[in-house]
Amino acid sequence: MEPAIVLSVSLIATIVVITGYAIYTAFGPPSAELGDPFEDHED
Repeated sequence: MEPAIVLSVSLIATIVVITGYAIYTAFGPPSAELGDPFEDHED
């Protein structure tokens, strides 16, 4: 395959993996450990 195609597919795959992990962290089971800074500093 052409090097440009391999690079493009690699970059797209990396972006998809990072986005998937971010969504999993924000809305999946690990989100229970996240704190809300606005609730922590309520006046």
